[in-house]
Amino acid sequence: MSKKIVILNGSPRPKGNTSALVEEFKRGAEEAGCTVTAFVLDKMEIHGCKGCFGGGKNPDSPCVQKDDMDKIYPAYREADVVVLASPLYYWNLSGQLRTAFDRLFAVAECDPNYRNPKKDSVLLMAAEGYGFDDALGYYQNLMKHLGWKELGHVLAGGVMKVGDIKERKELKEAYELGKSVAAGNGL
Repeated sequence: MSKKIVILNGSPRPKGNTSALVEEFKRGAEEAGCTVTAFVLDKMEIHGCKGCFGGGKNPDSPCVQKDDMDKIYPAYREADVVVLASPLYYWNLSGQLRTAFDRLFAVAECDPNYRNPKKDSVLLMAAEGYGFDDALGYYQNLMKHLGWKELGHVLAGGVMKVGDIKERKELKEAYELGKSVAAGNGL
């Protein structure tokens, strides 16, 4: 079954190691028949959530702030799968990704009970070191609270410089995870 996938790439490096994981995941998913829309968040104008509870009135543009999130909202609403991609920054997801994800709350505000739409999810991360525990714990708790199904994750440690990920097994893992998402199984 063809799935719609939205990728939120929180890396500031369009040719970096996280982006290489994204490209391999995307290639696998598209080869499996999925439709993939990717956003490079660092290249977008996205402001932090104001916590105003003023959104949810217009499903096409649910937040009171008008910025590039209006490009993401339609793809997010239609997506079956949301991919969170980030370098490891201070043992967690990048600020670019966290800022955009916080703003997705405006979509939940469209529901009278503030329920988030149910999605499947994937996590792709790259890091200089191997200290993914806090980020993975945050991600798993986020999925639990949202009621989303985790389809898998790829964590590539030891990749500091742009291109360090080349020839690494994690690229193949990202590709295979992308292919497996079409079946809804994950890895």
